[in-house]
Amino acid sequence: MDVGLTTFATLSDGTAIANPRFFRAEEQALAKAQRRLAKTAKGSKERAKRRQVVARVHERIANRRENFVQQESRRLINRYGLIAVEALVVRSMAKNPSLSKSISDAAWSAFFAALVAKAEDAGRRVVKVPPAYTSQTCSACGHRQPMPLSVRLYECSACGLVIERDHNASLNILEQAVGRHGCVIPQAPAL
Repeated sequence: MDVGLTTFATLSDGTAIANPRFFRAEEQALAKAQRRLAKTAKGSKERAKRRQVVARVHERIANRRENFVQQESRRLINRYGLIAVEALVVRSMAKNPSLSKSISDAAWSAFFAALVAKAEDAGRRVVKVPPAYTSQTCSACGHRQPMPLSVRLYECSACGLVIERDHNASLNILEQAVGRHGCVIPQAPAL
């Protein structure tokens, strides 16, 4: 599985999980509630009510995000016996000022934590592999070529493979998990 910002995750079978962008969807409602809060007099009863409205918007975002994380992690655990993910340091990635809001909105850390916890309970295996060069290496021949993040289609100059960048990365992540860690891909039992 390769996580991203355009799609939440792309699986090695080509399935893409859409990124719901909960904060972005509620951003206008939150800004409106915060503007109304800022206009009220400090210490008034009206200000206390407005603070509750702002808190409720934040709570709604958090609840929707948590619900998404729990449902998607359960869906993956029920479907697959081995799940290979990148060992991302999300905290360091969120320091990028142009991507920090989107990375935080995606909630990758919470997703990985829920995935690992559910895998342990269900007897599945989650393997973390180093994220280095997973998007830049050809999943068919192993040729590596530099690619900026703006290029979304991987075109191998060595073997001619043309594949979506995140799908290519998810295939490389799975290959690393199977090869480096000696994993066998088990079938998930039907529940």
